Amino acid sequence: MITTVLGRTGLTVNKDSFGALPVQRANMAEAVRILQKALDGGINFFDTARAYSDSEEKIGAAISGKRDKFFLATKTTAVTVDGFWKDLETSLQKLKTNYIDIYQFHNPNFVPRPGDGKGLYEAMLRAKEQGKIRFIGITNHRLHVATEAVESGLYDTLQFPFNYLASEKDIDLVTLCAEKNAGFIGMKALSGGLITDIGAARGWLAQYPNTVPIWGIQRESELDALFSVMNRGAELSAEEKVRIENDRKELSGTFCRACGYCMPCPAGIEINTCARVNLMIRRMPNARFFSEEWQKEMEKIKDCLHCGHCTSCCPYGLDTPELLAKNYEEYQLTIKRGA
Repeated sequence: MITTVLGRTGLTVNKDSFGALPVQRANMAEAVRILQKALDGGINFFDTARAYSDSEEKIGAAISGKRDKFFLATKTTAVTVDGFWKDLETSLQKLKTNYIDIYQFHNPNFVPRPGDGKGLYEAMLRAKEQGKIRFIGITNHRLHVATEAVESGLYDTLQFPFNYLASEKDIDLVTLCAEKNAGFIGMKALSGGLITDIGAARGWLAQYPNTVPIWGIQRESELDALFSVMNRGAELSAEEKVRIENDRKELSGTFCRACGYCMPCPAGIEINTCARVNLMIRRMPNARFFSEEWQKEMEKIKDCLHCGHCTSCCPYGLDTPELLAKNYEEYQLTIKRGA
């Protein structure tokens, strides 16, 4: 196991940690088995959120009895003080613990600060005084918000998308975290499934010693794949270097990262899949994308209201309706060619 110290928290955590967003899609028995196997295999940092349906409950059921063996992070989307305390108490109950190591504001569109009139940061401080949380963190998809949070010195950790498709500005943010001694937690290490080689992804991330990637896992086979690359070390092979370079040429730029902040769509479009479906067809097992059910999902793109909801919510500034239209056109051509 390769470990690193998570900034000023002083927590020594695995460089390969568990992102528990996808585990909400597994049934309870399967989720418990995966989480227990991860902990028994040496993973000691688990990240979840109040917004991830029953993810916290599954962690509580699986590994709460070994609370001294791992570090735990969760998140709140609350925008009011009352909502903050409700989320925190619910998380503690579901996780079956009396404290959370890192409690994070979940992708706010501003940086909560003491004295800003909202009371959210003061609530964090009060929760820390009460021993219910140990460290204060923030997650974001907006580069300017993330940068402001780190520069403020108010946050012990930042969680932000980071993988080998990152821009130079994203890399500068990781460097800033190191300079400010803020722990950097890298989400979207596989770019929402577009990166298919976990060995290459892990090897690239290894060059940033202050980065702790959280690998989203919902199947035991995915955990086994992570364990296999953990055991081989982080050195990139020549083949992996070529794959990274090719992926950067194809994928860097204006593509949907599947963050889901544009959802739900008023027209019922599954934007965070439809807007990147052709990339997924080329890069992933694709049989499901040619089913009658999925063709009906793609037809919903024609019902786009052009209401501006998705573009206003996109942290990457994408013209989402245009991206949807292009994907629909290419998808129809693929269907006509017989996949």
